Amino acid sequence: MELQRQKHLVLILAREFASNLSTPTLLTDADGNLVFYNEAAESVLGRRFSEVEETGLDDWLAGFEARTLDSQPVPPDQRPGRVALDQRRPSHLRYLTTSVDGVEREIEVTAFPLFAHTDEFVGVVVIFWRD
Repeated sequence: MELQRQKHLVLILAREFASNLSTPTLLTDADGNLVFYNEAAESVLGRRFSEVEETGLDDWLAGFEARTLDSQPVPPDQRPGRVALDQRRPSHLRYLTTSVDGVEREIEVTAFPLFAHTDEFVGVVVIFWRD
């Protein structure tokens, strides 16, 4: 039987907060594992959260084709979620994406790191806007 690691209280509170938002919101833990996304994000991401297993951010993002507004590929390390995870700083980008449901969308994404204390990184919050 596999032991499930306890989530940090800040992630638990962030999930509760995100679940009550009408703004599409996604959470990862400090290792970049997808922890949660809310119902509002399901329409942007093209899949219900209940259909997704906890997985690494890179594996999960592989299902999305991200392109600049002039259709140039956006490297994974330049996407806001990856910037917030790797560099522990906020990031924002507007781009085109084709999600797992095959629908192309123009979205804006803002991501920022979550810290429990000044030096205790616990995860990332990613917020999506679409026109």
